[in-house]
Amino acid sequence: MTERVTADMWFDPICPWAWITSRWLLEVEQVRAVDVRFHVMSLSVLNEGRDLPEQYRELMNNGWGPVRVCIAVEQQHGSDAVRKLYTALGTRIHLGKEQLGPELYAAALTDVGLDPALAAAAGSTDYDEALRASHEAGMRPVGQDVGTPVVHAPGPDGSPVAFFGPVITPAPKGEAAGRLWDGVLLVASTPGFYELKRTREQGPIFD
Repeated sequence: MTERVTADMWFDPICPWAWITSRWLLEVEQVRAVDVRFHVMSLSVLNEGRDLPEQYRELMNNGWGPVRVCIAVEQQHGSDAVRKLYTALGTRIHLGKEQLGPELYAAALTDVGLDPALAAAAGSTDYDEALRASHEAGMRPVGQDVGTPVVHAPGPDGSPVAFFGPVITPAPKGEAAGRLWDGVLLVASTPGFYELKRTREQGPIFD
C-alpha cells in the first residue's frame, strides 16, 4: 500500500476560493493517500498597510475576528478542532451567507461542540502573535504576492513543494479531484515553474 502523506493548507475563513479548494482537498483525501491539515493565514494581516478600496478595507477590518477565533481553538483544542471549525464557519459564511460577527462565531463553535465563549477571541489581540506566526509559516515559501489558499505538500519525489491555489470552481469530486491533485503536484514540483493562469469567467460555485 502507498504510504500516506500529509498536505497542509493555509486558509482564511472569509475567502470563498479557499473554501472551495478546501472542499476539493477533502475529496482528495478519499481517492489519494493524503491527509490534510488546516492552518490559519489572514488576509487582514496580508493586506496591512495596503491601499485598498473602501469595501474591501471594511472586509479586512472584520476579517480579524474569525481568524482569531480559529487560532484560539487551535491553541486550546488542536488542529483537528480547527478543521471542524473551518467547516462550520465556511458552511455558515459561504453557503448560509451569514454576516461576520460574534453570533456567527458562537454558533459555529456550538456546531462542533466547542465552548461558544471562545467567540470572544474575535475582539481580542491576545492571539495576534500566534496568528501572525501561523500566517508567516504558510506564506514564507510562496511569498507575499499571493493570498489564500496556500498548500504545502510532498512532491512526486517526496521533496516539499508549496504553492498558491489551485483556484477552482466548483470543487472536483471523486477521481477528478485526484487527477487534479496529481497534476498540481507535477507542475508545482517542476523547477522554475511559477504561474499557470487564465481569466476567471465565473464566481464561486459551492456545490
